[in-house]
Amino acid sequence: MSRKISRATAIMENRVALTAFSSIVGKEEGAGPLGQYFDEVSDDAYFGKETWEQGEAELFHKTVKLAMKKGGINPDTLDYIVAGDLLNQCAGSTYGINGLDIPYIGIYSACSTISEALMLGAMLTDSGLSKNLLAATSSHFAAAERQFRFPLHYGGVRTPTAQWTCTASGAIVLSGAETLLDTPDSPVIKAVTTGKIVDYGVTDASNMGAAMAPAAADTIKTFLNDTKMSPTDFDAIVTGDLGGIGTKLLISLLDKDNIQISDNHKDCGSLIFDENIQDVHAGGSGAGCSAAVLAAYFLPKMKKRELKNILFCATGALMSTTLSQQGNTIPCISHAVHISIS
Repeated sequence: MSRKISRATAIMENRVALTAFSSIVGKEEGAGPLGQYFDEVSDDAYFGKETWEQGEAELFHKTVKLAMKKGGINPDTLDYIVAGDLLNQCAGSTYGINGLDIPYIGIYSACSTISEALMLGAMLTDSGLSKNLLAATSSHFAAAERQFRFPLHYGGVRTPTAQWTCTASGAIVLSGAETLLDTPDSPVIKAVTTGKIVDYGVTDASNMGAAMAPAAADTIKTFLNDTKMSPTDFDAIVTGDLGGIGTKLLISLLDKDNIQISDNHKDCGSLIFDENIQDVHAGGSGAGCSAAVLAAYFLPKMKKRELKNILFCATGALMSTTLSQQGNTIPCISHAVHISIS
């Protein structure tokens, strides 16, 4: 069972392996620097459906089914699916798994949802309550714009600080040590840190990088302090969706605490697009962004032992459309997951 070493951080006492992972993205994401790594790239923003929201549910469904196929399992083999997305009532995941008959734990942590799903999944697996479960998230550019900002046909001008919500989905199977899915080349979750709400007073919904960076800094600092580890213990410290502006702020905030991560920091929102060529302004975002990049890029590199230790910290802006329009600040969160391969 997971052993707490502090208020926020828990160590896994049993093996929690990441045994299968899948990623599907849209056309814009497929045209970026990581295009070759994704399992599938779709040119159809509707994914064969009539609306963007239905399209996101189909994207989610296809990604989940692909992860199961790659793991050689079926829905009956999964004890749980821990999942969420950006849409109201987590409609992408709810409709996406409708009919699969898998016990469902629906969560919302904005763009940090995949970190929360992995954290909860690791605890369930380590405790013995689950032999195999699936953690998954998704996001869709057009569906998110319609919900959080303006319909695309409105023609609003995006500010330089704005990020591009990725049309992307990532799914990861977590397995206990006694299952046949676990192999020596499977990355494992060693520890997790549950983030807390950090509010830096940002009110601009088009500057989420600045809003989220303090939450990432707080969680990284907490994890390192609790575990007595150093940034140099990791091949990569991976954040989710800070983009160019948030990345600079994160490094600056940690520098003030004498924590240097600039040499091995990677941000999924900066990796998925080429900001010099693609018109995405400050980079990528969305719940599916960090999930797809983790599943497509980092975990396969770990299986090949090109990376041995990463600290994965997806970040989320927990904003309400209504409260943002009323001028409220944007509370943010980040959860940390230590992934290793021996």
